[in-house]
Amino acid sequence: MPIHYYCRHCQKHMASIQSAVDEKQLGFEQLSDEDRQEMIEQDSNGHVHVRTICEDCEQTLDEHPDYHERESFLN
Repeated sequence: MPIHYYCRHCQKHMASIQSAVDEKQLGFEQLSDEDRQEMIEQDSNGHVHVRTICEDCEQTLDEHPDYHERESFLN
């Protein structure tokens, strides 16, 4: 089951894991049910898509904390 990581803000592809891994190795079990629903999705091909945050978007949010209140800070 390939796992693909994308930025939730800019949609940048960050990484992919092609080898078989256990969810515990990835730390998914540490997420709340709400976070799992928001961050992890499996498509019809069995690929797992994880929405996280890239360094560029994280830096932007650190520099502009008020952006957290917006639906999207990318225009």
